Amino acid sequence: MPECSQRRPSGFRIGNRPIGPGQPPYIVAELSANHNGNLDRALAIVEAAKDAGCDAVKLQTLAPEAITLDYDGPGFMVCGGRWDGYRLYDLYREAQTPWPWHEALFRRGRELGLHVFSAPFDAHAVAFLAGLDAPAYKIASFEAVDLPLIAAAAGTGRPLIISTGMADLGEITDAVNAARNAGAADVALLHCVSAYPASAEDANLRTIPHLADAFGVPVGLSDHTLGTAVAVAAVSLGACIIEKHMTLSRAEGGLDAEFSLEPAEMAALVRDCRSAWAALGGVHYGRAASEANSMTFRRSLYVVRDVSRGQPLTGEDVRSIRPGLGLKPKHLEAVLGRRARQDLKRGTPLDWWAIE
Repeated sequence: MPECSQRRPSGFRIGNRPIGPGQPPYIVAELSANHNGNLDRALAIVEAAKDAGCDAVKLQTLAPEAITLDYDGPGFMVCGGRWDGYRLYDLYREAQTPWPWHEALFRRGRELGLHVFSAPFDAHAVAFLAGLDAPAYKIASFEAVDLPLIAAAAGTGRPLIISTGMADLGEITDAVNAARNAGAADVALLHCVSAYPASAEDANLRTIPHLADAFGVPVGLSDHTLGTAVAVAAVSLGACIIEKHMTLSRAEGGLDAEFSLEPAEMAALVRDCRSAWAALGGVHYGRAASEANSMTFRRSLYVVRDVSRGQPLTGEDVRSIRPGLGLKPKHLEAVLGRRARQDLKRGTPLDWWAIE
């Protein structure tokens, strides 16, 4: 069992927004490479995320030379999949959010009341984001095994969100312990399948409550499936954070466009995730306040033909019908054979006062 198990899942805040069990899901729009090399497009995605109801936009703060080599030897080329044929260096150079853009993106987020934070890929990026007063840090799935990077981000004292794609339970334990040991008080994990796109069949969403129980931290989903269904299902299993790629238009292309949501789809995801969370409620039996008017239309015992005083009641005289103003149907056997205390008209709800 992980060293940091036995903790009850608890929440924290990013800015003034509480995150964790008992709070609506925190929805993060992942900008990633969907800016397509254009700052105006990147700013437009930030604005679209706000309009869709998202809580935050996440960037990627990287320099290609910090995470790979400008080299095309074995292992440095992508073979198969969506980015087949790319050199790693070229892929990351195209995908990066240029560092000079960050200030404008952070500023626009603040103007809109939207959190903007980022995933750093080296210690220099951690420091750069600290200078921008980033409200949180994200560790990407591929970097979840880079414990020095996790420690550097944790050392800022800001909330730390760690994606767990490809990581086994031991690696997740190492990552959480590295964050804790570096001083992180606020840690969240995102269940993730690092496939682009990922299939719903691989999602294994029941991992979400298991992670929450094992590590005692808020757990969410970094979702690379198509559509919104998997994210909504994750909320029903306790996901506190939903991260989803967003673009202005898939038709306009881009490295991540295929598995990204357009603005109207993101708005639907936000609405449906929050509805799913609201629907969870608590354990409750009995009537909701909204059911009060419906009570009239339950079945109950009624006199269905005229009965004279002193006449024994039969199944021809009393039936279980709607509305629900008479005795409960469970009393039918106790009623049959008893005599009427008075004349009873057809359509009278039967009550104990009416029978001997």
